[in-house]
Amino acid sequence: MSYRKSVLLAALPILLIAGIADEQFEKGEQALGSKDYANAVSLLQQAVQSDPDNLRNASEYRQAVLRQTIAAHPKEGLPADFDKEISFFEKLVADHPNSSNAYLNYGFAYVDKIASAGSITQVIMANTALTQFTKSIELKPTWIGLYTRGNSYLYWPKIFGRAGLGVADLEKAYAMQKADSKRSYHVRVYISLGDGYWKTDNLDKAKAIWKEGAAQFPDSQALKDRLAKQGDDLDTYINNVLDPNKRVDTDLKELWRTQ
Repeated sequence: MSYRKSVLLAALPILLIAGIADEQFEKGEQALGSKDYANAVSLLQQAVQSDPDNLRNASEYRQAVLRQTIAAHPKEGLPADFDKEISFFEKLVADHPNSSNAYLNYGFAYVDKIASAGSITQVIMANTALTQFTKSIELKPTWIGLYTRGNSYLYWPKIFGRAGLGVADLEKAYAMQKADSKRSYHVRVYISLGDGYWKTDNLDKAKAIWKEGAAQFPDSQALKDRLAKQGDDLDTYINNVLDPNKRVDTDLKELWRTQ
């Protein structure tokens, strides 16, 4: 048997698994589009199981759970609505401990649950989410991993002293995107890194990075709003943005569609 043929045969199971996952994903997306949430959740969960490190599949599975939950219990859902999803990811990372994206989405599953919980439970879940983000970064330090953990630190009150950790992560994500082609989602780092500088009392650096971001993304309303405010108005605005009681958008569609 030739070397080329043996390589192709070895790759065949991987290609078959990827094909199955893609088929499950497409059917899940169709169900989600028609608001058949039960089938969407089931099919997208199967897609994740077939390809555990696939960012797209896990992200859309979470979105299906979230939409199903809010449809059943309007506004933010109930904490118990997210328990099956969290248990699923807990088993997924146990079975696939080297899957960076599995850990990333495991952390996001806790973030998705936070808005439905009470303040004490929110702190516990936020800390658990950070643990999963850290594991993801340890396995593979990606832009999305560093941005996510860095941005998450900013939601903690100043008394916890975590904003500096957030700035460190966001600066690494910023360096990554500066070395990469411009992507639409890179605007997020300009916004959050400026917020981190603001939260660590470096207003001049915050204004500078927001201005740099506005030059790259002139249509960003978030950057326009920050640059148009100052003093107490700016403080009120950012504190409102970083209110841990508000739901955080964890939809990764903009990211996985460009990969």
